[in-house]
Amino acid sequence: MTARQNRKPGKHAWYLLIHQLPPEPLYLRAKIRQRLSRVGAVALKNAVYLLPRREECLEDFQWIAQEAIAGGGEAHVCEAGFLDPKTETDIVGQFQGERNADYDELAQSLRASGPKEELPARLSRARKSFDEIVKIDFFGAAARSKVERLLKSLEAKARRAPKPSSGRGRADLAGKTWVTRRGIHIDRIASAWFIRRFVDSKARFRFIDPKDSPRRGELRFDMVGGDFTHEGDRCTFETLLARVGPGDRALIEIAEIVHDIDLKDSRFARPEAPGLERVVTGLVLANPEDEARLERGFVLFDELYQSFKRKVPTVSKEVTK
Repeated sequence: MTARQNRKPGKHAWYLLIHQLPPEPLYLRAKIRQRLSRVGAVALKNAVYLLPRREECLEDFQWIAQEAIAGGGEAHVCEAGFLDPKTETDIVGQFQGERNADYDELAQSLRASGPKEELPARLSRARKSFDEIVKIDFFGAAARSKVERLLKSLEAKARRAPKPSSGRGRADLAGKTWVTRRGIHIDRIASAWFIRRFVDSKARFRFIDPKDSPRRGELRFDMVGGDFTHEGDRCTFETLLARVGPGDRALIEIAEIVHDIDLKDSRFARPEAPGLERVVTGLVLANPEDEARLERGFVLFDELYQSFKRKVPTVSKEVTK
């Protein structure tokens, strides 16, 4: 036997995606490149990408291959191993290097200073980003521990920080009638749900023309000059959460979605926003009366809250062969 035949394969097994894309449409290359980055694949050569041999990685490659073929290209997924241990070591190092770069970028954003009242929202976004990186950190990049320490430090800081106050305590908000503009939509529906579920379970709501004045003792929300309304770049739901909300990560995630829908600035780029916006639009069209919108909206946000409060297991995608 030759020296090459005596070589033992490396200790890792791999999936390869080999693809060739047509020059048109132009967006296809960017789309495939983005998808490969999202699943954590690294380039072995041009148009040849690697992932470790894991079930979820095979599924990711199969879906990307299907997208490439649907766009008029060619794609093949196969298993591979490397006889040269150095090649394999270099590949593992490439995976670790790319994840280290992701962790370093996240660490830099965590070290950046910002308003104290925005710390819970910043932490929620950072945790989400961290979880996404960990999911594709197949070989334990060294920078992960650094980010974990930063997150724990900031979480402890957030727990110690006093909550911003509006001059009112929760006891002062009990037994009140909350007034807002007629024709409620996403921010007012979400805010009313938050008030009923987390501030006062017996809260009453009244809907008025913006020109009308509230009655004595009533609280205005999502109205110009209201007690709880837009502040800076916050929607009303975010204002309520910052002032009287519990430190609940599920509520922070909902606030980000409501913000993206209401302010239309894509600040948080929540992928759930378009879907929820469509559902709420249907709810509004099907229920012309504000009381009916609230009734339906409370059920919708109860279920949305549970989906964030309790991690829903991911349903495997069926791969077409």
